[in-house]
Amino acid sequence: MSPPKATMDKLPSRLPLKKGHLAVVETLLAAGADANAPGGNNGGRTAVVLASGAGHLNIVRRLVSAGAEINRLPHRYSGRTALQAAAEGGHTELFQWLLKQGADLNAPAGKTGGRTALQAAAAGGHSDIVEILIRQNAPINAPAVRHKGFTALQAAAFGGHHRVVRRLLDAGADVNAPGSYYEGYTALAAAAECGHYEIVRMLLQAGADESLISGNKGWTATQIAIFRGQKEIAQLLQQTEQTVLGTERRRYSKERKIKARPVGWIDYREREKREMYLQMTPRARV
Repeated sequence: MSPPKATMDKLPSRLPLKKGHLAVVETLLAAGADANAPGGNNGGRTAVVLASGAGHLNIVRRLVSAGAEINRLPHRYSGRTALQAAAEGGHTELFQWLLKQGADLNAPAGKTGGRTALQAAAAGGHSDIVEILIRQNAPINAPAVRHKGFTALQAAAFGGHHRVVRRLLDAGADVNAPGSYYEGYTALAAAAECGHYEIVRMLLQAGADESLISGNKGWTATQIAIFRGQKEIAQLLQQTEQTVLGTERRRYSKERKIKARPVGWIDYREREKREMYLQMTPRARV
């Protein structure tokens, strides 16, 4: 006896996809399951996205052959494309297969908690996928989405992935890119939040501005480090801030002295040149 149609028009369970049970997937497809059935309201991931995130290449291939769309736009709430999900999971072979099938590496991120492929790979510290994306000219500085977003550099800094942070900086990542409005961080604030001292140093050396504020709380990296009890990072940031302030004060003082010079003041070298010119050309005295 065949099951009621209501149980056949969708893949009724995500478990076979996550666990990699190809035989179960085959049975469901044969029974008329929709390979492109949307997920729930929170996450909304299709079957091919779930299988890509879990790294099941055989199931992804089968779903694609059954008509699954690999470039369907991500659900607005923490959604992913198949390629973004594979990048997030660090599944290099599957990721490369999806690229060969025409997966869009520039697909936008979901509006809430979304990640581009590069942001997703950077968040997980998957340096091999990050390298592929950089060589494929994926946007290095794609902005963080407004809610719970990260740039690629912010994601790598938050996760403490030194190698990925270094590679992104070398590729031109904006060290001072603004963070997401809600629960967002600058790259420096992200590293400070999670206690990644060496990454904080790396970012400061790359020109990170410790005075920038992050997210809806409007805190600086120093304030975040103090709040989280990251004493060494807080001290490093405070020392850097004092050094920057001292440099600015000296520059400001020098500018004031220059502006305060009398109108008739002439540099002694210029005065010397003028006197020599007058001696050589007496008529100029008239």
